[in-house]
Amino acid sequence: MFFIMGISPRREELDFNQTVVCSRCGKYGRYNGIREYTALSLFFIPVLKWGKKYYVRSSCCGSVYSIEKDLGDRIVKGENITLRDVDLSLIHGGEKYHGKRCAHCNFQTHEDFTYCPKCGTPFE
Repeated sequence: MFFIMGISPRREELDFNQTVVCSRCGKYGRYNGIREYTALSLFFIPVLKWGKKYYVRSSCCGSVYSIEKDLGDRIVKGENITLRDVDLSLIHGGEKYHGKRCAHCNFQTHEDFTYCPKCGTPFE
């Protein structure tokens, strides 16, 4: 008899999106769910999974946060979860955005505009 098996780390995107104002960069974005685990595969089919870890990544600056296993399991089950700042533990900080100031009218914005929303002058 011939068996093809192996152990490998796996990563999958979860069906989870939450729109937020990022506490790290101040921009609008969303949290995307990620699950990482180790799997024993038999004939290229994952049979046994262990070491599950759950993360969310912000779409605006790319910051990565870990979340508790019970919250991650509830997301996988399809429950409607709203993550709060206390549920997140920063793993990797993305780029911090400091904003722009218009040279013509001195208007300051934290959004990533090409032109000043007050006077229309292009940002440098």
